[in-house]
Formats: sequence, structure tokens, C-alpha cells
Amino acid sequence: MIMLLRHLLAVAVLPFVMAVVIPVWLARRDHLTLAAAGTVPLLLVQLAGVLVLVIGIVFFASSLRRFAGEGKGTLAPWDPPRELVVRGPYRYVRNPMIFGVILVLIGEALVLLSTSHMWWALIFFGINAVYIPLLEEPQLESRFGDSYVEYRRNVPRLIPRLRPWEAKA
Repeated sequence: MIMLLRHLLAVAVLPFVMAVVIPVWLARRDHLTLAAAGTVPLLLVQLAGVLVLVIGIVFFASSLRRFAGEGKGTLAPWDPPRELVVRGPYRYVRNPMIFGVILVLIGEALVLLSTSHMWWALIFFGINAVYIPLLEEPQLESRFGDSYVEYRRNVPRLIPRLRPWEAKA
């Protein structure tokens, strides 16, 4: 029960704010409503957005599950995993949760046909492109040592590789 509460707090504070609260605020500010586009090309953009959004949720959810089960921690910096997680979506990208949230943000922008939402997705990507190498990765290297260095050498930070990385046993 405690682990569930830890995860709910971490999800409520971090990705929920980034992927729900801020996009809802942007939609209200811009007077956007969820509606089907009036043309076929724009409707196809919206459908692509739904697909991107679903893929993002799958990446995020499967990563979160791995953090809890294998990592014995949460996505929050104040309650990080105690074990290095390199299986599942982590075989493709070192930050599948962030990648998933970025896909959700891009999906929202496409579904809403919103440039302000696309800007938010790009800003979120940029923030993480700076934060992760400057703060998160040095902490991971100090906690997990050579195993993290090897993992970092083989798996990209934010853009997934096409084939999964196989850790040497």
C-alpha cells in the first residue's frame, strides 16, 4: 500500500502536471475544444495524434511498472529506483517515461491541432535534454557505477533505438 501511495504521489506531481494540467491550461487559454476537424487531411492529423498519444501512454505505463517492480522505486527524484532498470522499454531508450510524456504532448498537440501545445512539447523536450545530462545522469552514474556507464554507452537518452539492447549477463 505504501508503494502505491509513493507512485500515486510521484505521478500526480510530475507527469500529471506536465501532460494534463499544463495542456488543459493551454487549451482553456487558447479557447480550444476537442472536436473533429472539418477536412480529411486535418482529421488524419488528429487520428495520427491519437495513435502517438496511445504509444506515449504505453511507454510511460510500462516504464512506471518496471520502476516499481525491478527498480523498487518511483519516477520521482526524491524517491528514485534502488536498482538499475535496463529491461522492457529501457532496452530501447534510457528515459522511456520522458519519451512517453513527450509523445503524449505531441499527440495532444495533433489531436487539438494546436501550435501552443506543440510548443509546450518542444519546451518540455528541451528542458529534459538539458536536465537529464546535467543532473540526472551524474547521479545515476554515482549510484550504479560501471553498469550504468555501459548502459549509457549503448542506449540513447531520449530517442529510442530501433533494436533492443541486450545487456551482457
